Amino acid sequence: MPMRPEAFLDHVRERGEYRTRAEAERAARVVLALLGAHLVGSVRADLAARLPETYALVLLNPLQAAEALSPERFVRATAAWIEGATEKTALWDIGAVLSTAAAAAGDALTHEILLQLPPGYDLLFGHPRPT
Repeated sequence: MPMRPEAFLDHVRERGEYRTRAEAERAARVVLALLGAHLVGSVRADLAARLPETYALVLLNPLQAAEALSPERFVRATAAWIEGATEKTALWDIGAVLSTAAAAAGDALTHEILLQLPPGYDLLFGHPRPT
């Protein structure tokens, strides 16, 4: 069952320590649009099914990526899409959104998501892999 939109945004807002819902909304849309470009098939569909419809549609209609971005390039791309963001603030935005998405997805689906992404995304999701 998908999270309710208010609950999803409240989690992002709390984790990102945003002052307004609009800031959390902006981060959620950009990060999920970039993430959607990196996920395919049932993994993307399964994650979308666990997100509120508004954010599921963002994930399913992603920004286009010519190639899979490394975590560092994902951070830079996020910073480029959020007005006034730096790489440091983008990293914060990514952590707030992806940790919320991971909580909605659950451990098994988060593991499948991480298998589709280049190494290093586990840290962005707040799920570091054992070394």
